[in-house]
Amino acid sequence: MTAVTQIKIGIIGGSGLDDPDILEGRTERYVDTPFGKPSDALIVGKIKNVECVLLARHGRQHTIMPSNVNYQANIWALKEEGCTHILVTTACGSLKEEIQPGDIVIIDQFIDRTTKRAQTFYDGRPTSPPGVCHIPMAEPFCTRTREVLLEVARALGVRCHPRGTMLTIEGPRFSSRAESLMFRQWGADVINMTTVPEVVLAKEAGLCYASIAMATDYDCWKEHEEAVCVDNVLKTMKENANKASSILLTAIPRIAEMDWDHTLKAQQAMAQTSVMLPKS
Repeated sequence: MTAVTQIKIGIIGGSGLDDPDILEGRTERYVDTPFGKPSDALIVGKIKNVECVLLARHGRQHTIMPSNVNYQANIWALKEEGCTHILVTTACGSLKEEIQPGDIVIIDQFIDRTTKRAQTFYDGRPTSPPGVCHIPMAEPFCTRTREVLLEVARALGVRCHPRGTMLTIEGPRFSSRAESLMFRQWGADVINMTTVPEVVLAKEAGLCYASIAMATDYDCWKEHEEAVCVDNVLKTMKENANKASSILLTAIPRIAEMDWDHTLKAQQAMAQTSVMLPKS
């Protein structure tokens, strides 16, 4: 009889959703990686008896702007810590009328508009793994993990959209109205500054990655609606942070009860076969 993989959940908390109080028996660990230091300490503990590791994406004092988040170090550190899954939260703007501020979107696709970020572990540095990785991105997010999050959100009565395309901009500025209208024409549903390259690196690491995106505003495309600003984003996040926390607290024990061996093996096989090693 084959041993079932021990599930450990990495949680990357976005703006307003990185509260360590959700973890029981927590300890802090400052780690280093071949790519430098992660955004903050890894906070190790349990949620309903499931091993979890919490990491504040922007640092606990929110001092790291989106372009400067060390995404490589964050994902590498969680993988080294033994995480099998990464559940993340992210604030986002809505590009669709029907996605209202306060709604949750369990995103399934992305469009990348970033320009400055390392998107691979296989970057040719002496301390990096050898080779070049051409990771497939047709299905960026883990379908099974997304399904759990969606079922839980519905059971909790949270207004939730079952899929959505996230457009990630470089930031830290918000979009111009012309850009916002263009992104709508492209078919994007929501917009943020952090999904890429986080999801790409998680895929390279062979992890099950899913994101709980919370709409805080209508970006700036909507006429007769106040354009996005920091004050309104923070206000909506504060009012609605409990939704994402409730989903996490309920979903994590469900994920831990499931058999993930086949899924994880498939993710890891994809990651391994995507690497072209140097000719010897």
